Amino acid sequence: MSAQESIQRYDVIVLGAGAAGMMCALTAGQRGKRVLLVEHNDLPGKKIRISGGGRCNFTNVQAEPARYISNNPRFCYSALSRYTPKDFIAFVERHGIAYHEKKLGQLFCDDSAQQIIDALLEECAQARVVLKTSCRVQEVTRSETYEVRTSQGTFAAPALVIATGGLSIPKLGATDFGYRIARQFGVPVLPCVPALVPITLPERDLRGLSDLSGISFEAAVSVGKTTFEENVLITHRGLSGPAILQISSYWEPGRELLADLFPGQQLGAQLEQLKKKAPRTLPLKVVAGQVSNRFAQRLCEHHHWERPLGEMSGADLRAMAEALQQWRIPANGTEGYTKAEVTRGGVDTRALNPKSMEAREVPGLFFIGEVMDVTGWLGGYNFQWAWASAVAAGGAV
Repeated sequence: MSAQESIQRYDVIVLGAGAAGMMCALTAGQRGKRVLLVEHNDLPGKKIRISGGGRCNFTNVQAEPARYISNNPRFCYSALSRYTPKDFIAFVERHGIAYHEKKLGQLFCDDSAQQIIDALLEECAQARVVLKTSCRVQEVTRSETYEVRTSQGTFAAPALVIATGGLSIPKLGATDFGYRIARQFGVPVLPCVPALVPITLPERDLRGLSDLSGISFEAAVSVGKTTFEENVLITHRGLSGPAILQISSYWEPGRELLADLFPGQQLGAQLEQLKKKAPRTLPLKVVAGQVSNRFAQRLCEHHHWERPLGEMSGADLRAMAEALQQWRIPANGTEGYTKAEVTRGGVDTRALNPKSMEAREVPGLFFIGEVMDVTGWLGGYNFQWAWASAVAAGGAV
């Protein structure tokens, strides 16, 4: 048999059987395309399986373009408007998967993330998608069609979809493969950084907090004009929790990171009133009414807030209010891709068609999901982008 005869031919090859890859494969397959779905892990959907604490936060009812970060912010409008959270909810309901809304529009499976994987695989099977797992790509070339040489043979197709994800959570098999393919074909790639990731603090600042690891509190955390009000969690290495993960996508080293421990309150005025009404009140009582007793104690010790409010001057009270409502978090980095939920940056969407996800200068080459420079907020937004970009590409290949 000649080398040419041994090549197996398809209409579409999708590299990466994660959320975006499976959705794209089944969408193309349902249109009658012969689809090959290639996954280098032993099982598809590994990131889905661990998401949402194993219950998969599969979308967010509030998914809208303003909640995505990109150097090309308008790019995501088309795909998100054509495949909405309602569309994926219909998919979930069609498969009889029970779900609930947790908070802030976040939808989770009642039972297990595996149900989402099973539903995607079931529709792939119905659409006659050929799935190859533990299949490592060795080389991609292009002449009249794309040829993909793998550990399980060589395959060819006129359309190649890159759904290989970003760099986050390397233990699940994340690599820079998608970026390498983009560069190979002249598609620009923007710098990548970990996003939705815990932040770290310098050693000197950790000394005062590390024994409080596990304590959480509500706060409004800000970088510039961007603010998220949710829980903050003290960790052994710094800070985590939803508010920190959210703001990490906007923070860069050198930028000031502020936390308001009394969000939405006029703390200065409240302290002045309390001084008049109950002058014997200790600062500890005020702070402990908002955060845990141990954290309140640490803050009071650090700032030497020992005297009752009645013995503090107006300037003292203003300084106390400012310290509590503009706590300067001395962030010095993040916990990196190991703990990052997603990757910010990636394939430059200015080089892609927003309706089809196809590279403008490279016919038949598509990019979907996290490999692109589109990063959603925490809470199901990145899954919605995976579904929407995959359906756009699956309908266009």
